[in-house]
Amino acid sequence: MREKRTVQSSIFHFFADHEIGRELQAISNWLDSHPEILELVAADIQEVKVNDCGRKGLPVESVLRCAILKQYRQVSYEELAFYLLDSHSFQAFARLPLEIIPRKAVLQRTISRISDVTWEKINQALLRHAKAAGVERGQVIRLDSTATDSNIHEPSDSSLLWDGVRVLTQLFEQARELSGGGSLPCRNHCRRAKRRMCSIRHTRGRDKKAALYQDLIQVTRMRLSYIDPVYQILAGLLVDPASCAVWLTEVEHYRGLIERVIEQTERRVFHGEKVPAREKIFSLFEEHTDIIVKGSRDIQYGHKLNLMTGQSGLVLDVMIEAGNPADTERFLPMLDRHIQHYGKAPRQMAVDGGYASKDNLKEAKAKGVKDMAFHKKKGLKVKEMAKSDWVYRKLRNFRAGIEAGISHLKRCFGLRRCNWKGLEHFKAYVWSAVVTHNLVTLARLKPA
Repeated sequence: MREKRTVQSSIFHFFADHEIGRELQAISNWLDSHPEILELVAADIQEVKVNDCGRKGLPVESVLRCAILKQYRQVSYEELAFYLLDSHSFQAFARLPLEIIPRKAVLQRTISRISDVTWEKINQALLRHAKAAGVERGQVIRLDSTATDSNIHEPSDSSLLWDGVRVLTQLFEQARELSGGGSLPCRNHCRRAKRRMCSIRHTRGRDKKAALYQDLIQVTRMRLSYIDPVYQILAGLLVDPASCAVWLTEVEHYRGLIERVIEQTERRVFHGEKVPAREKIFSLFEEHTDIIVKGSRDIQYGHKLNLMTGQSGLVLDVMIEAGNPADTERFLPMLDRHIQHYGKAPRQMAVDGGYASKDNLKEAKAKGVKDMAFHKKKGLKVKEMAKSDWVYRKLRNFRAGIEAGISHLKRCFGLRRCNWKGLEHFKAYVWSAVVTHNLVTLARLKPA
């Protein structure tokens, strides 16, 4: 059974007399004072296999501390494994058992198990501590939206079709290995598909592109047509049923996605339709990805976030949205979540102009917000929002500070781009970045 805390760590572990070492020590002290969060993490990683004899694996607290280290220093799993071997401060913070230096595979397998729900609960525990310590009472808050990219290339119909051909080719190679190296009734069309994809990228003119798309779709359909005959051969060869079922499950997953790509390509290229964003697929590997367009700025592919921060700079809440909802629609849900967490509405709110509407102002006032400041008035009068022009200007200037906070999260805590796979891991990545940011901010506000 996996231990929750390290029973015995080295007496030679120490934190360096450096700004980073002092921050790590302050974060470590906070984690020591809240052992209840280990129960949350233990519930997530209990399914990770641990040997019945010999080493019991990383303790729960070491897994959590390694996850925080990874986000704090923005390192890969391989780099994290090296620093845990090389750095005394990392070893002291991670609380590794004696003579255990985890490999990158172990770190990835355990850290990725911590769910977004657990990270959110850890953040709530941190905010309760900040409130009790007088660091952040949640009385004056600011709200803005941003976007975090998924780990995908910029999508186009031609590149998605090429991805489909490439993935199916890899799956057929796996089928050939399962069959013992025998011949299968399928040909390799990768070269032809890649040439068509590159030609589409460099060709001008709708008619010329349509002909190239027609050939690329034909190649993709041929690859799809090989799936059933290949599976029948595998079944007839009495291949291991479990391995065959795993292969078929993966193939069916990608077949559905590729067929959607073909459909959206035909609608756009041959029928001249403008396919709605909610009906599009932007990646075969991160199919949860949304298209985010904010004003006239560049298009982003990932998920929209609504972030709420307080006077201390701590992130009070974050919501990972589905699709690209208008900011006006997300104002009241964010306010309701704040009331649920703190028991009452904030005294003052400062939000981006995209959230501004008469209904939102009316509802915020009804819920107990005394002073409200939308960055853009959009027909609202100052006297309707705040008790004076001076209060409105102070709140509007306060709101501008969230831009620096979002930039800090993206530059220093990896919120610009998520390189974890899948929607659940995307959410966990965002929340782990928020928790790590808050721990570092709290350590700087109240150092040990």
